[in-house]
Amino acid sequence: MKSVNVRELKNNPSEALRQAREDLVVVMNRDKADALLVHLDDEKLLGMPGVRLALATALFRDGNLPVGRAARLAGLTAVEFIQYLSRSGIPVVTGNAEEVRRDAETLDTWLAPSS
Repeated sequence: MKSVNVRELKNNPSEALRQAREDLVVVMNRDKADALLVHLDDEKLLGMPGVRLALATALFRDGNLPVGRAARLAGLTAVEFIQYLSRSGIPVVTGNAEEVRRDAETLDTWLAPSS
């Protein structure tokens, strides 16, 4: 296991990523372990059953990846991923009733035949 401090990580993040390819890297903040860098090797961690889907789901749910990119990470089509999210109770579309009404009006305008 290797370690870097926050300053080193900020100054040279690529070095920390290189180290993470070889072993786990602990990020130290004022003599306390603050984070852990793990290399996501396709054959190891990401190759384990369910890991890609779980990672993609968490990244989408937290707003860090759009649905299409999350689906690709999960190894699914967008439709399959959306169906999975729906079965898991994770909303694919968020917003309040007013936003949905405005979006529907905009869509109606776009779809209306032009005169």
